[in-house]
Amino acid sequence: MNGADTAFVLISAALVMLMTPGLAFFYGGMVRVKSALNMLMMSFISLGIVTVLWVLYGYSLAFGDDIGGGLLGDLDHIGLKGISPETLTGDGEGIPVLAFALFQLMFAVITPALMSGALADRVKFSAWALFITLWVTVVYFPVAHWVWHADGWLFKLKVIDFAGGTAVHINAGIGALAAVLVVGKRIGFTKDPMRPHSLPLVMLGAALLWFGWFGFNAGSALAANGVAANMAMNTQVATGAAMLGWLAYERIRHGAFTTLGAASGAVAGLVAITPAGAAVNALGAILIGLVAGAVCSWAVSLKFKLGFDDSLDVVGVHLVGGVIGTLLVGVLATDGVGGLTQLGRQAVGAFAVLAYSFTVSWILAKVVEAAVGFRAGEDAEVGGLDRAFHAETAYDFSAVGGGSATRGTSAAPATAGNDKAQNKKVDA
Repeated sequence: MNGADTAFVLISAALVMLMTPGLAFFYGGMVRVKSALNMLMMSFISLGIVTVLWVLYGYSLAFGDDIGGGLLGDLDHIGLKGISPETLTGDGEGIPVLAFALFQLMFAVITPALMSGALADRVKFSAWALFITLWVTVVYFPVAHWVWHADGWLFKLKVIDFAGGTAVHINAGIGALAAVLVVGKRIGFTKDPMRPHSLPLVMLGAALLWFGWFGFNAGSALAANGVAANMAMNTQVATGAAMLGWLAYERIRHGAFTTLGAASGAVAGLVAITPAGAAVNALGAILIGLVAGAVCSWAVSLKFKLGFDDSLDVVGVHLVGGVIGTLLVGVLATDGVGGLTQLGRQAVGAFAVLAYSFTVSWILAKVVEAAVGFRAGEDAEVGGLDRAFHAETAYDFSAVGGGSATRGTSAAPATAGNDKAQNKKVDA
């Protein structure tokens, strides 16, 4: 066992785990106050569900021995059977399989969580839990096998996806679009104001994502070496460039540099460099970042023109950013790797995942809709999902508002009527 590499992978796994709470804050700040907790929970629940499924059969389906055609792993490692603390990965890496499995688990956790932002404000929490259970089983685990297992068909085709442009971002982005088309638009979409309730939370979430993404990207080297260093540098460079690209486009198009734009641009850069960062140099990373920032900023407006309600721009950032990074690595890869042949391979990888994930995700959303009803009731959606599904609210406004300066400090509790009136005022 290589102790240094093992420690590096374990620390990277912890960084990737932090990305899911970071995503929860990023998305949670972008929704209206009445559904903020629900948005947080839609990310957090993935930490529970996917972790259990990964141990039961997910790791085996993704990284077990191929059962033929490079499509899926076997079930020899159900319950992590046959893997002891002393079992090491192959190819002379000297890393415990358990460390590798933990690292890959965090990828499996955050991928369905990414999809949640597209469905914000309008789905049943129980239906969402059922959907991601089915989705990781039928979509994520097989696609991870295609991309990262040595016998996976995209791996053998030599598609470059170092840390998840196809398996994570294209997969989640197009899957989210399919689910959105089944669930439908939010009540009041394009008519009512649906502004973020807490931009500081959005910035905090983006910062945590940026920090954790070093583990996501550099950790995929599975060793503390020069490849990891190159990936870490390119992660920083592309993210900064994408933020500038998004803000420049936003200033030209809308006349302002917004904090939401800065946060979204940074995430777009992180997405785009994920598949490409180990194969390009710093100048290539700058170009990828600038293109991703500007193009993703443009892409988020398409939902209004095309008429689909992607609440928090998952399609515009993750699908589009993932496609940009996956294709550009075919052009910008160094050491003689880039070229038309590699670009063709990248296109096959990107669009194969896109087609499979969209089709199966749409079917799964239809199944959930038929079985338990995917969409929340109108009363729950209008009144807020926090109260409807979690019996809580994100903030206590009982001591806030007009009237007496002593309101909320009196010995007598506020009446139910006053409490309801205050909540209606806040929701509005």
